[in-house]
Amino acid sequence: MDVPDRRGRTGLDQAGRGLTGNPRVRVRDVRLLTSNWFVTRATTIDFQHSDGHWSVEERETYDRGDGACILLYNTRKRTVVLSRQFRFPAYVNGHPNGNLIEVAAGLLDDDDPESAIRREAEEETGHTLGPVEHVFDAFMSPGSVTERLHFFAAPYDEGTRSGAGGGLGEEGEDIEVLELGIDDALARIGSDIVDAKTIMLLQWAALSGPFARA
Repeated sequence: MDVPDRRGRTGLDQAGRGLTGNPRVRVRDVRLLTSNWFVTRATTIDFQHSDGHWSVEERETYDRGDGACILLYNTRKRTVVLSRQFRFPAYVNGHPNGNLIEVAAGLLDDDDPESAIRREAEEETGHTLGPVEHVFDAFMSPGSVTERLHFFAAPYDEGTRSGAGGGLGEEGEDIEVLELGIDDALARIGSDIVDAKTIMLLQWAALSGPFARA
């Protein structure tokens, strides 16, 4: 627990040991499997089933920290700002070229969710935002990934543009900024747009957000 990882963190094998919120779960042991930029753990638990019996289970968790994402929209033009960038995990798992269309997003690091998403929006899309709306939070892959994603939305126009966007070159980012009509974006879901957070925000925008029909 005293050996720092690549990001300087210690105590990585302690996560979960003090959990008391669910009386049907008792944490026995936590083993650190990997601790490079992100952290993978194997946790042994006693789990009480619905019929009352207990069993010993092992669960692996992948901890990359929490994140935030945002949909930029223009109701007058009926457009949204998205991005396209290469995602190797999607590419290696069958996506034709790995170039995914997404909303702006990033990890919180040491920031609060709103500060983080303002930073990411400016870096990726080139827009410095005014008021932002917190829409909801969601666990994106709760079977193995600990990440909770904070979803936001905000209006944009020419007045919010402060730069070209495109991401940070020193972090290996190479992001293409896209402006799509909302109807076009919705029509691409399941074909060109297959990123979950983007689909969720587009659906929200159409059903109860800025493009919802009264």
